[in-house]
Amino acid sequence: MAQIRSYVIANLLRAEASQHIQYFRKGVLQKSGRGLSIWFDPNGASLTEVPMNDRELIFMIKGQSSDYQDLAVQGSVIWRVVDADKVASRIDFGIDINRGVRLSKPEEQIKSVLTGLVRQFSDAYLKDKGVRDLLEAGLSPVQAAITDGFQADPTLDGMGLEVVSIRVSALSPSPEVYRALQAPTFESLQQKADEATFSRRALAVDKERAIAENELSNQIALAARRKELIAREDANARSEAEAKAAAKQITIEADSEAKIVGAEAEAKRIRLVEQAAADMEKARMAAIAEVPPAVMFALAAQEFAGKLEKIDSLNVTPDMLAGIAQQAKLLFGSQAPET
Repeated sequence: MAQIRSYVIANLLRAEASQHIQYFRKGVLQKSGRGLSIWFDPNGASLTEVPMNDRELIFMIKGQSSDYQDLAVQGSVIWRVVDADKVASRIDFGIDINRGVRLSKPEEQIKSVLTGLVRQFSDAYLKDKGVRDLLEAGLSPVQAAITDGFQADPTLDGMGLEVVSIRVSALSPSPEVYRALQAPTFESLQQKADEATFSRRALAVDKERAIAENELSNQIALAARRKELIAREDANARSEAEAKAAAKQITIEADSEAKIVGAEAEAKRIRLVEQAAADMEKARMAAIAEVPPAVMFALAAQEFAGKLEKIDSLNVTPDMLAGIAQQAKLLFGSQAPET
């Protein structure tokens, strides 16, 4: 924006190099150029300020395809002024002679013209194709169609304007159309996802079956080994039991033989002792047989007397004395005393 300072007799205007200034006095152009610094009399003066640098227009327009589906085109247009005098003659770029501010909004008018042209060129492109073809073609064809339209249209050239570049950033259908277009692809992807899920589950089932079969095989092998182990343990236990039984039998037989030998020895000893006792008794009986009865009676009395510890009283009868005398007579013969 130009800077204007008021003094007593005149005003001083200073503009940036990117601004084109036109100074009119009483409707006659006095000075025109970029980055001017001039003194002017505010009485009967008028000024214009035209920006010469690049400007950007952001647009979003809606159109319809050949199958009557709504589409939105988004992008930007870079434009600039190439002929300040021409554009100033078409659009009001006047500024206040005391403050330097714009008296209108010329850029809004230019943007309105550019937006109308973009809508015109894009509509012509969109109505020629169906929505699916447009979306599959992408952004480059619509961007090229708008560019070709600006190059072929004389409107901007007559206004002293130039389009530097055009960029289309999006070509979007309405939400309903967008979901409808997504549905087949979504279903296809969902079907593939389901197939992948089923395949994964089938693979998982196969792996689980293989794992189960492996576990079963291991269990069978372990059962067979356990059976073999039990058989070996049973055989070992049987062998051990047989060995113990054999050892016990040997011990029993040895004990039996020892007992038999001991019994035979004891019986032999008893027989020898009894035989000796019998022989002694026989000898004694033979000796006793040769001893007279009176002597035997005396010996018996003597033995009886030896076994008696105390005699309180002794009764002697005539019959006893007669018997003793008779025995004595037999023992000593004629020398026996008379009773």
